[in-house]
Amino acid sequence: MSVRIAVDIGGTFTDATLVDEQTGRVAIAKTLTTPADPSEGFMHAVERALAEAEVEAPQVGFVVHATTVATNAIIEGKVARSGFVTTEGFRDLLEIARQVRPSLYDTQYEKPKPLVPRDRAVGVRERLGPAGEVLVPLDEGSARAAAALLKREGVESVAVCLLHSYVNGDHERRIGAILAEELPGVPISLSAEVAPEFREYLRASTTVINAVIRPVVERYLERIERRLVEAGIEAKLLVMQSSGGVFSSEAAAQRPVFMVESGPAAGVIAAAYLGSTIDRPDILSFDMGGTTAKVGLIRGGKPSVTKDYQVGGHASAGIGGLSLSGYPVRTPVVDLVEIGAGGGSIAWVDSGGLLRVGPQSAGADPGPVCYRGGGVEPTVTDANVVLGRLNPDYFLGGEISLDVEGARRAIDEGCAKPLGLNVVEAAHGIVEIANAAMVNALHLISVQRGYDPRDFLLVGFGGAGPVHANALARDAEIPTVLVPPSPGIFSATGLLTTDLKRDAAQTVVQRLDALDPSDVESVFAALEAAGAEEMRHEGVAEDAIEFERRLDLRYVGQSYELTVPAGGELAQRFHAEHDRVYGFSAESEPIECVSLRLTTIGRIAKPPPRALARGDAPEASSRREVYFAEAGGYVDSPIYDRYVLGAGARLAGPAVVEEFDSTTVVHPGYGLRVDEHGNLFIEKEGA
Repeated sequence: MSVRIAVDIGGTFTDATLVDEQTGRVAIAKTLTTPADPSEGFMHAVERALAEAEVEAPQVGFVVHATTVATNAIIEGKVARSGFVTTEGFRDLLEIARQVRPSLYDTQYEKPKPLVPRDRAVGVRERLGPAGEVLVPLDEGSARAAAALLKREGVESVAVCLLHSYVNGDHERRIGAILAEELPGVPISLSAEVAPEFREYLRASTTVINAVIRPVVERYLERIERRLVEAGIEAKLLVMQSSGGVFSSEAAAQRPVFMVESGPAAGVIAAAYLGSTIDRPDILSFDMGGTTAKVGLIRGGKPSVTKDYQVGGHASAGIGGLSLSGYPVRTPVVDLVEIGAGGGSIAWVDSGGLLRVGPQSAGADPGPVCYRGGGVEPTVTDANVVLGRLNPDYFLGGEISLDVEGARRAIDEGCAKPLGLNVVEAAHGIVEIANAAMVNALHLISVQRGYDPRDFLLVGFGGAGPVHANALARDAEIPTVLVPPSPGIFSATGLLTTDLKRDAAQTVVQRLDALDPSDVESVFAALEAAGAEEMRHEGVAEDAIEFERRLDLRYVGQSYELTVPAGGELAQRFHAEHDRVYGFSAESEPIECVSLRLTTIGRIAKPPPRALARGDAPEASSRREVYFAEAGGYVDSPIYDRYVLGAGARLAGPAVVEEFDSTTVVHPGYGLRVDEHGNLFIEKEGA
């Protein structure tokens, strides 16, 4: 059982990577996503990868999966009918939410509707104080009355969030036991287990999200596991977490809130691992697929992780603090800026006569016009076809023959004629607008967080990423672009380079100078014991278990905190981090500890990077007219087959490098070189 398979389901394509640890053989597969039943596309990709590698199903040791099923359920409103139990007098917690709004002067802003309506939110008589002391004992009769009401409402799942249960979870656990008795078979999510941190609305929102997506995710994972067994694959199924680690499908079914950003995290983890193999620890990851473009930041080899994240609404990590649209999730999430500018993003002319791109996407069904799947609206991919950047006869290795005339017609009717432009000008405009949005996203993840993008390596991947990466680096003044082998399935490959992870936190609000080290040690020891137990349950060897300790700190009187690693001179590190994030520090001000955080890591052996045989630049496999605005129009450009480029090969732009799952465009004035692992480096000539 030496074979591993990773499957990443995106909005347009489902990607699979297969690695045989014994032979080092790698096989890739890319199929169209099946939105009606994603597990169907999942199995198509798995079966195709097995056939490509000539591997039998019983040889598969484990399957790793990244999915957006949890996020999609919330965005589309297809969540389970759920109930909410809280302290008596606080049933309006979800309705009130927060007074802040995404746009300060938007008087028409409406809060997102609560995921559990008020008629299924019920109070229970009990009350704890801020230190966890019992002020009003739990009235079990009122808990049973709450269970009876929720039973009449026919709920599929229940969230329980009591005041101050992050300090003392006894009342919550007892209510959970009563609900389990009265509502057999209905999953119960307790805030003391899901998110034991202060701030009751954030804790309640996280627990409610866990509850409403739990039945959806359970059914989805059961379907995947059943299909795998039917195909003869008895392997363990692991699922990507939002924080960049993986956990078992059983853990994912119980704590699905930890996987709301499962899909996008995989690409950032892949970029971080790639950086570690080439000694480049500072990276901006750029993942452009069919539906969205996502950028992440990796500093010192570690992806940036945030715990202030909103799902639904405009799903995005907090920019300079909190993004205030959607439902807050208080679990670790790889910090990403995600925008609706993918290959399938639709170009349109607004009521003011301006050309716009996205956020609507043609997705996998019907897809861009050039896919011949029934699409009628022009997209970024159609524009790239018209500009000659994509080979109509070698898209997905020739599986899809692109309709160039159909793409021209759609752009002409949808964009060029309304704007008084010719087709090429309109196509170029579509690409430039998409590029501008993506450069803005790169600035948000770097400049907005206190980093200079010129100090980073840009790793471009996703099916459409390498087409645009050179232009983005030029506009953002990033000196070097790296395009990894098989960039279209790079996120799926990233699933094979991550470790098992378990994130836990405990709120401890106390001034740093009054914090007792023995108390801190006992909290961390308890968190480590629980984390190690879960890793042992997953079959991780004792010597492969590691821990990362961190503290949330703030100046006394502040509302939000910064996370710094434990140990050493905490105060100095906090001042330095505050200065980096906000541009100042106040070293005379007292510091307060808010929470202790622990990440338990179960190391998994990773496939080593493959060496590529050396070779000079081959002859171009063909030539075609490719549009470059900086050259004044179409340029007769050489086209290269990536699979015949050897290590050490160098090419001068303009050039196009084609492979099964993506196309790399090299602009005039830039050069390309191939390293010993087959990575493509694009840099300005003479730089």
